[in-house]
Amino acid sequence: MNRIVSIELKTVVFVAMLMIFSSQAVGWEEFMVFDTTDDQEAPDVYGEIIVWQQFVEQYGDYDIYIADINNLAEPFVFVIGDANDQMYPAVYENTVVWQDYVIWEQYEDWDIWAADINDPGDMLILPVSEIAGNDEQFPSVSGNTVVWQDGSAGDFNIYGADITDPYSPAEFLVTELELDQQNPVVYRNTAIWQDNSFGDEDVVVADIWQRNKPDEFYFPYYEDQQQNPALSGDIAVWQDDRSGNWDIYGADISEPDSPAEFAISTESSSQENPDIDGHIVVWEDNRHANWDIYGYNLTTKQEFRITDDTSNQINPAVSGNVVVWEDYRNGKADIYAVVLDGPEVMGCISKLAGDLNGDCRVNFDDFAIMASQWLHSNFDQP
Repeated sequence: MNRIVSIELKTVVFVAMLMIFSSQAVGWEEFMVFDTTDDQEAPDVYGEIIVWQQFVEQYGDYDIYIADINNLAEPFVFVIGDANDQMYPAVYENTVVWQDYVIWEQYEDWDIWAADINDPGDMLILPVSEIAGNDEQFPSVSGNTVVWQDGSAGDFNIYGADITDPYSPAEFLVTELELDQQNPVVYRNTAIWQDNSFGDEDVVVADIWQRNKPDEFYFPYYEDQQQNPALSGDIAVWQDDRSGNWDIYGADISEPDSPAEFAISTESSSQENPDIDGHIVVWEDNRHANWDIYGYNLTTKQEFRITDDTSNQINPAVSGNVVVWEDYRNGKADIYAVVLDGPEVMGCISKLAGDLNGDCRVNFDDFAIMASQWLHSNFDQP
């Protein structure tokens, strides 16, 4: 059944002026993305496009809001919505995906939909997956590939679709192991998700370049939990409770047979819900008795604090130097953002010959590494 025909549209698109409210946040100017009395949640960002779900009190349901902050002097917001709920959006370039609650003749369930927002006044809005009686939820998008969790509680699997032809998405199975596979993320031809097929939550990755035969590989199995993975390039990050509380860990997955793990933040408090883009990792952190947003520079190996308001800031997302999050400083959920700059987010333009530890500098740390290997060699022994 065609969704557009089967339900009465409440709103397809409207355009409004974006209102910016700024305050100082640990050296950066953070701002409210869109001022409203409605609750705003679950943000995502790509470049200068920010998306989120908003509970519209006037209609009593969730719609998808999209803000283009390219020109802060004349920015705007537009909306995708209808008489039911649209939730958990994700964005890549000009493509926005979300889960959409559809009422069929005999079923009510979640489906995956997508929109080409290149022209907000004339958007192409089409279904990606709409299997009647089956829930498709929590989509992620990269390029022309969308992935999501598919099924019912107790047996979620990961599916994907190539949306190169938006009128005829080519759906494919990523994994259908026993029990649940959830919270998938896609980056180019790699998908990552949390998987409880082995008695606890683990992080699993798959090369999905071959659509009909994804190549899965696993991190070392731990008795503890790994959840909420994110991915950028060859670096995966997730929250991990191997120390008795949630920490942020990462791994270089360029060698799938032996992923190189490393700790990012292991404070005695909890660190949760990481996201990554390039060399910047962000997460929510409660080391100060409330949730703040923190960041970590994978190049310089330095941690930095992004928010310091005494209310809670949660669910961060990052793209380039833009960080967005869900913020409760006004007594409800708002979407805030900040554009980072300065030494905290600097990266390497090119590799320095003497930079042995990869921090974009040649200093005594590199000399210490060199000295520890003085006169060593890696020649094969005869």
